[in-house]
Amino acid sequence: MVDRFLIREFNVDDAELDSAFDISSLEQSEFAVPDELERIYGSVGHSFDVNQIIEGTVIRVDGDEVLVDIGYKSEGVVTLDEWERDDPQPKAGDKISVLLEEVEDDFGLIMLSKRKADRVREWERVIKNHAEGDVVKGAVLRKIKGGLLVNIGVNVFLPASQVDIRRPQDIGTYIGREIECVILKIDEARRNIVVSRRKLIEDRRTELKQKLLTDLKDGEIRKGIVKNIADFGAFVDLGGIDGLLHITDMSWGRIGHPTEVVKIDQELEVMVLHVDREKEKIALGLKQRFPSPWDAVGDKYPVGAKINGEVVNVMSYGAFVKLEDGIEGLVHISEMSWTKRINHPTEIVQIGDKVDVVVLGINKEKQEISLGMKQTLPNPWDDVAAKYPAGANVKGVVRNLTNYGAFIELEEGVDALLHVSDMSWTRKISHASEMLKKGQELECQVLTVDQERKRIALGLKQLASDPWATDIPSKFQPGEVVKGKVTKITNFGVFVELAPELEGLLHISELADAKVENPEELVKVGDELEVRVLRVDTEDRKIGLSRKLTGEIKIDDPAAAPVAREQLKGGMEGASGPLFTLGGGDK
Repeated sequence: MVDRFLIREFNVDDAELDSAFDISSLEQSEFAVPDELERIYGSVGHSFDVNQIIEGTVIRVDGDEVLVDIGYKSEGVVTLDEWERDDPQPKAGDKISVLLEEVEDDFGLIMLSKRKADRVREWERVIKNHAEGDVVKGAVLRKIKGGLLVNIGVNVFLPASQVDIRRPQDIGTYIGREIECVILKIDEARRNIVVSRRKLIEDRRTELKQKLLTDLKDGEIRKGIVKNIADFGAFVDLGGIDGLLHITDMSWGRIGHPTEVVKIDQELEVMVLHVDREKEKIALGLKQRFPSPWDAVGDKYPVGAKINGEVVNVMSYGAFVKLEDGIEGLVHISEMSWTKRINHPTEIVQIGDKVDVVVLGINKEKQEISLGMKQTLPNPWDDVAAKYPAGANVKGVVRNLTNYGAFIELEEGVDALLHVSDMSWTRKISHASEMLKKGQELECQVLTVDQERKRIALGLKQLASDPWATDIPSKFQPGEVVKGKVTKITNFGVFVELAPELEGLLHISELADAKVENPEELVKVGDELEVRVLRVDTEDRKIGLSRKLTGEIKIDDPAAAPVAREQLKGGMEGASGPLFTLGGGDK
């Protein structure tokens, strides 16, 4: 029954064990003796055992055969290929050790093997000089099932799981290499030895790790080998323990992936940044071996300097521009253009673009530089006051409509506001779309210019004279009866259009002599009404109307005129009471 010691102690699986004992059968097949030959052959004065090692003398070499005298009645034969190429070739008189394979073949010859005799002697030497746990060195011969065959004087088995700490993708790369291993198990009965390179490495690393953890100091430079690479960095073997070289500590410049800087098995000189002896973790740095470009950033890139750089990243809020390796600045979206309305920086720049920028500010502690692109070009607002003076008539295109006005584009990047209150002298406008359309070309008058706040106010009604100052007061006299069309009904009254874009208010109290709760019970939108003008307020630009005061009363008594005049005044101001047309000489 197979000893499962290796499974318990070294995680060698059954398949690898079976492969190990395949070797013993391989070895035994090379110098095992067939049953029919396991007998003692007697001769006069001598006895020879098959599979016995005997000392002999070379008599001669015939072609590929070497005749050897072992003191038997006939010579023995050893084939010439049993001597290695590098070994001295046999010649008459040489003393050699041979293994008796066959006493007499069909031709009466004794078959001998020098190679098998050497192996038996080597096995005896190995067993004598080595024990389990000893370190041995040997050459990897070939791959076999479950691992590698290694020659340490005799062929031994190295399981695939014991080749390295991390199992290689192809153990065949070790063929031809000389390696050191530790002996895991010796089976003398089967003439089989199992070795481990992994355990030897782990044992040595444990010793080195403890020494390294004691000796390592922050800030010192150490050599190491890159053993593994991940998205966040690389693990570097310092000779007993791995340290992490984080991607942010590889270069002062921008890195997309660690493979841009390091590769597996590359030797590096790294700086020890921090040693955590409790957790046995080491932080390493590569860029720290060189001066930081931020040390002299203020001298090299002073505020106001114009520089050419490369766009290396674009975000929704701006673009990052590389000035040199390790120095990047942000061009905020608001600093990209004086005139263009930008929704996303990709409308202006793309990764890889070469752009001119101006240094706006530097924060050395945070390693941040603010850059501007628009500052490399003239600002159109610098001369906007001279170009669009107050009182000047200008033309533009309606770009946007809101409930408070319309934005008129005078030129690219220069917008002005046309407020709803400046669209018409007479019409009450709730939304700019009631008068204007997007894309419409329009002529307006410049009212004010605020260059500092980048604002221009326009007026449309100012292109014509104010009818409230001339036409309306003369056309609509208090007490006059006029006709109009109902345009809007509210809970407080009715708006009546007296002329194009001119409305008067017929208050609910002036609709009828009786109290009115709902104006729609008496009038509808579109109805034509005959109303009397109560008052014309040129300051507030309002006309008060009355429907119940459409009749006329003549007063012939001059003494009654003052009373009638007061009633008329009350009717105009309070929108209630009778309205009189005065007769006689006092009107």
